[in-house]
Amino acid sequence: MKRWRGIGPGVIVAAAFIGPGTVTTATLAGARYGATLLWALLFATVATIVLQEMSARLGLTTRAGLGQALRATPGPRWLGPTLAILAVTAVVAGAAAFEAGNLTGTGLGLEGVTGVPAKFWVLIGAALAGALLWTGRYRLVERVLMVCVAVMGLMFLATAILVIPRVPALLAGLTIPRLPDGAAVTALGLIGTTIVPYNLFLHAAVVAERWESRDDLPTARLDLVVAIGFGGLVSAAILVTAAAALNGQQIESVADMAVQLEPLLGSWASKAFTVGFAVAGISSAITAPLAAAYATLDLLGRGRDVRAPVARFVFGGTMLVGALVALLGTRPVPLILFAQVLNGLVLPIIAIALLVAMNDRRRLGNDVNGPVANLAGGAVVLLCLGLGIRMILGAF
Repeated sequence: MKRWRGIGPGVIVAAAFIGPGTVTTATLAGARYGATLLWALLFATVATIVLQEMSARLGLTTRAGLGQALRATPGPRWLGPTLAILAVTAVVAGAAAFEAGNLTGTGLGLEGVTGVPAKFWVLIGAALAGALLWTGRYRLVERVLMVCVAVMGLMFLATAILVIPRVPALLAGLTIPRLPDGAAVTALGLIGTTIVPYNLFLHAAVVAERWESRDDLPTARLDLVVAIGFGGLVSAAILVTAAAALNGQQIESVADMAVQLEPLLGSWASKAFTVGFAVAGISSAITAPLAAAYATLDLLGRGRDVRAPVARFVFGGTMLVGALVALLGTRPVPLILFAQVLNGLVLPIIAIALLVAMNDRRRLGNDVNGPVANLAGGAVVLLCLGLGIRMILGAF
C-alpha cells in the first residue's frame, strides 16, 4: 500500500495527453479507418512508458531535468548548450501549439453546454488554468488533474465495452501495422498526442518534486505504468467507440464526435461529451504551460519553483500564445489535429536529446540506458521520422 500512496506524477503525464487532442485525433482515426490504427496507439502507449521511465530515472538520479543533462553533454563547449536550447525551444513551441488545441477544446465543450460562444470560454479556461499555476501549489494542480482524467476516461471505457467490435478486427488492428492511403497524418497525430514531447521535461521535474532519491524509482515506475496504461486504454476506447458509431462519417464539430457516446448515454450523450471535452481541455491546459515553465527553469538552472518570475513569464506567455491562436477563428477540428501532428514531428528531436542524456555515464553512473531502452528509444525516433517523411511526401 505504501507504493500506491506515491501515485501522482504519472497522472499529470496522462492528463497531458487525455485532452481534446487525443479525443479528436482518436475519434478521427476510428471514424476514418475503423480499428486499423489501434497498433499506432499501442506502440505509442508502450513507447510513452519507456521514454517517461527514462525521464523519471533522470530526475531521481540527478535531481535535475533534461535541460541540465543536455547542457552537460560531453564534447565541444558549444555542443551541450546548443542541444539544450534547441530542445527547450522545441518544447516551448510545442506546448504553445498544444495549448491552442486545449483551449479550443475547452471553449467548444462549454459552448455546447451553455450556448455561450466558445471564444468567451477560451478566455475563462485560460484564466482558470493560469490561476491554478500562479498559486504554485503542485498538490492542488495534481488533484484537479486526477479528477479530470478519471471523469473523462470512465465514460469512454464504459461505452467501448458496449460497442466493442468483433475480436478478429480488434486483434488485427492491434497487432498488424497497416497504413491506409492518407493515414500517415492521423497515425502521426495519434503518436504525437500520446508521446507528448514536453512531458519528458515535465516528468523529470515532478518526480523530483514528489520523491527524494533514486531509491524511489520502483514507486515512480509503478506510478507511470498505471497512469499511462490507463491513458492508453482510454485513447483506445475513444477510437473503438468512434469506429462503431461514426464509421465513414465526416467529423466537423464536437456535436459530430458526441454521437459515439449515444450507446451508453442516449439523449444525454451530447451534453456529457461536451462537458467531458471541456474538462479534458482544462486538464491539459494546465500541463502544457507548466511543462514549458519547468523546461525553462531547468535549462537556466533555476530549480523547480513555478512561482519564480521567469517561470510565470514562460507559462503566462505559453498560455497567451495558445489563447490568441484559439481566438483567431481557425476551424477547430483541423487546428486540434494539427497540434498533435506538430508534436509528432517535434518528438524525434526531443527523443534523440533524451537518448543522448540517458547514455551519459558521468552523470548517471549505473543508471544509464541499457541496450533494450536504447533500442526502444531508437524505434520511436525512426517510426516518427518515417511517418513524418511519408506525410510530407504525400503533400506533393
